[in-house]
Amino acid sequence: MIKKLMTCIGDYKKQTIITPIFVAFETIFDVIIPLLMASLIDNGINKGNSTVIIQIGIALIICSLIAMFCGAKSGIYAAKASSGFARNLRKKIYYNVQDFSFSNIDKFSTSSIVTRCTTDINNVQMAFQMLIRVAIRAPLMLVFSLIMAFFINVKLATIFLVTIPILGVGLFLIATKAHPIFEKAIKTIDKLNRVVQENVRGIRVVKSFVTENKEIDKFDETSNEIYKQFTKAEKIVALNNPLMQFTISALIVLLSWFGGKEIILGNLTTGEFTTLVSYAMQILMSLMVLSMILVMIMISRASCERIVEILEEKSDLTNKKKTIKTVKDGSIEFENVSFSYVKDGNKLCLKNANVHIKSGETVGIIGGTGSSKTTFVQLIPRLYDVTSGIVKVGGIDVRDYDLDSLRNQVAMVLQKNILFSGTIKENLRWGNENATDEELVKVCKQAQADSFISQFPEGYDTYIEQGGTNVSGGQKQRICIARALLKKPKILILDDSTSAVDTKTDSLIRKAFKEEIPNTTKIIIAQRISSVQDADKIIVLDNGIIDGIGTHDELLASNKIYQDVYYSQVKGGEE
Repeated sequence: MIKKLMTCIGDYKKQTIITPIFVAFETIFDVIIPLLMASLIDNGINKGNSTVIIQIGIALIICSLIAMFCGAKSGIYAAKASSGFARNLRKKIYYNVQDFSFSNIDKFSTSSIVTRCTTDINNVQMAFQMLIRVAIRAPLMLVFSLIMAFFINVKLATIFLVTIPILGVGLFLIATKAHPIFEKAIKTIDKLNRVVQENVRGIRVVKSFVTENKEIDKFDETSNEIYKQFTKAEKIVALNNPLMQFTISALIVLLSWFGGKEIILGNLTTGEFTTLVSYAMQILMSLMVLSMILVMIMISRASCERIVEILEEKSDLTNKKKTIKTVKDGSIEFENVSFSYVKDGNKLCLKNANVHIKSGETVGIIGGTGSSKTTFVQLIPRLYDVTSGIVKVGGIDVRDYDLDSLRNQVAMVLQKNILFSGTIKENLRWGNENATDEELVKVCKQAQADSFISQFPEGYDTYIEQGGTNVSGGQKQRICIARALLKKPKILILDDSTSAVDTKTDSLIRKAFKEEIPNTTKIIIAQRISSVQDADKIIVLDNGIIDGIGTHDELLASNKIYQDVYYSQVKGGEE
């Protein structure tokens, strides 16, 4: 895990290495200062030697300035290194998510991915900064102070060896008790993000059903859960201070008791005693800092594991070593195709599908909710891999194609139409970033979108809000169809993408398809018979099984499911 994360340091290795060097120099001068103070007291103040006082005073100022300079430099470099590390981590996660297949995305919730890119990375960034700066300073301060304490007086320095383990064990127990609670709290933040995300995304539904109070209660419940978890953990961590104060007090009492005796016996000077007290404070503060680092590392460990989980997730859809980059035509073949989302042969949602579609044909797909219509078409651009069987496009197994090349020739307008914040032009150019304004207008006319876009005050430069909230459902669908047409694909798939438009507009769109893109294979999933009845062939799906294939007249004469749908829609069920 650590090795995986360290690869993200990247261009910030220099800052990561320089920081501990400045920290080491800062620590050395901080340890020298108490020694100079001892000499100042013993050889200057007690003896009334003003020359020594001035000399040592100047030396103290120089040491303090050097320590301050090194501390400031280490802080600057640590900030640069940790911020760069976090940036690289965030970039690596985002880039890896872009390569995920649909099944990989299904594994992680959206809110969880967002939390990992924000809260978890912030935790790791703080821990990294502490590791290269504070976690270097504290042990060095502890070791150097102990060495200097033994150098001054071995007998009194042994007191440190008694109190340090007691404080160290206590701080370790506090940290280990707090860690599981912090880990649980981070997972609860995922839940809170999901609640907020769902509420903001579905705010219109919330308001239309007047369920604001219910959503507020849901938010409060999750927020209070996080509050209780963090409060419980912080109560445990708060024991650091009283434990620290007790140890400091005990150490000062012991030093005063035994140090006083040593001074009386002439084995210790006043300056040396003052220095020992300073080193005692430095040692104890170092232990205190180490305990806080331990807590921070334990909090960040859970975040590290979650980040690495994303980084190590590999797409289950990959290119072969040698791939085909040219799609000959838009013909499609399904040969004994079965598919399961959970990759279990006993839980198939599409079973033994056999279909042959010629290039340029218009194919309709009809079926009830849950009949696997969307699953069927998602296998064509290889958004998922079949569990068994073969899907061919242009006479070649889709797994033999370069993924980008295949998907560039298969345009899909999904059930959930997504528009991004930006102008209509910018949204359309997702289909072809180099498209001219004339090409934009042409595809919008084919999708029956030009008529309403032209009526906007800013026309094609009209700004689309996030999610396309400032256009209607039908308008959104037509812009998405135009965007797909701009790709000039060999296969066009409309997954119930005209459900929000009226029948006249739907008819005009199909007419434009027939006249303008006759060589493009068109697959139309629809709930309305009128949307597919003119198709070259219609596929009837029922619970993942192809129940019938034929023209409108053939299915109306022979297929019970198609008859039921037709009569319920066209003749109101009278037949």
